[in-house]
Amino acid sequence: MKKTIIAVSMIISFLGFSTQGFCADVAKIGVINFQTIMKESSAGKIIQKQISEKGASLQKKLGDEKTQLDELKKSFEREALVLSPEKQQEKQREFRIRVNDFKKMQEDFSRQFKQLEVQLLNEMQKAVFEIANKMGKEEGYLLVLEKKTAGIIYHPDQIDITDQVIKKYNLKVSKAK
Repeated sequence: MKKTIIAVSMIISFLGFSTQGFCADVAKIGVINFQTIMKESSAGKIIQKQISEKGASLQKKLGDEKTQLDELKKSFEREALVLSPEKQQEKQREFRIRVNDFKKMQEDFSRQFKQLEVQLLNEMQKAVFEIANKMGKEEGYLLVLEKKTAGIIYHPDQIDITDQVIKKYNLKVSKAK
């Protein structure tokens, strides 16, 4: 009986002290918000400025072309009564060609704008994700998630590392310049 009590007490004490070895470390998880980084980082502001300037430039060119088309239409309407039927058809044909060129120009500008936007955002995203990856390795994060991509609805503020990433990203961009 004494042997069983000693054996049971030894097993209990062994299990009591050894449970710490079976427990996992606390999972360190970080969350970044790319939209916030885009709005608040100096590089994000520069990119937004570049995109808006390019958009304004393209809009100005389109506006100028539209103004020219409107003037051409008004002059055609004024001259329509005096022109022969053949000349009227020729002017209408020229006008349709200009309208089609304008539509093609709109599509080209839209495509150029989207390509520029995607290119700049992808470059920024790549740099930010590299920083987050490096931070995750250096600071021992088990997991670093991007809020929108991962579909995170809620997270405690303690695991949000967006501000740290912004600081490191701004530092990286200022060194690059």
